[in-house]
Amino acid sequence: MLGGTFQLIENQSGLAYLSIPFFDKTGLTVSAFSTRIGGCSLPPYQGLNMAFHVGDDAEIVVKNRQLLCHALGLRLENLVAGNQVHGDEVAVVNRQHLGRGSLDMMGALPDTDGLICIEPNIPLAAFFADCVPVFLLDPVKKAIGLAHAGWKGTVLEIAQKTLQKMQDRFGSQPSGCLAAIGPSIGPCCYEVDARVLDMVKQYLPYAREVIQPISSQKGMLDLWQANAIALEKAGIPAGSISVSGLCTACNTQMFFSHRKEEGRTGRMAALLMLK
Repeated sequence: MLGGTFQLIENQSGLAYLSIPFFDKTGLTVSAFSTRIGGCSLPPYQGLNMAFHVGDDAEIVVKNRQLLCHALGLRLENLVAGNQVHGDEVAVVNRQHLGRGSLDMMGALPDTDGLICIEPNIPLAAFFADCVPVFLLDPVKKAIGLAHAGWKGTVLEIAQKTLQKMQDRFGSQPSGCLAAIGPSIGPCCYEVDARVLDMVKQYLPYAREVIQPISSQKGMLDLWQANAIALEKAGIPAGSISVSGLCTACNTQMFFSHRKEEGRTGRMAALLMLK
């Protein structure tokens, strides 16, 4: 697995985001994972909050989204997002969905935690503040996928199901695909209780590889490794999986963290678009 392959980019307006050169060097995509640096939101969403559902002023959220899209050369009115519920539903996005979830929550695709697309100029978006963003690219079929994987999504195999949907609908072969696992809460900070540990052990055959026990009732969970192992088992070569290694809870000057900030915070956006 590759590490540290996300690149920090800062523009003249003070906006900062991460790109995925691993993807973008193919010439097929525009990719980004936003930070909290820049933007117009006030505390506790201070900076570049990208989500409507956290309690921030909706007009400010739209302005923040416009700032990021402008920096990336994207059209906000084309952006497509799902209403994330920590589930395993994957939507196939096409031009009829343009703008769904771009300017408000009401239009977002319902109960959707995975998005795939084979058409150009449709930015896929998902929102995060500790959960794992999983970016997928098939450079052969020219198709993309984006998944939202917290512990529930990881147990439900949302990343693999997004990849499988790309295979089913677009003919993608996992052996030729690239994957990038973005910033999220890391194994350094993600302490979970017996309920979560039991679910991980029940559903993931490689649970021992991703849990560091603390006691009989607690452990540290490595969501990066869990999703990387899952994608490798699904057929993506280890050398084609990039892991950012950036912990959102360790870096609240750069990222929003639901755990570290006790639920009162904003959200970053993962954006992925075919050119």
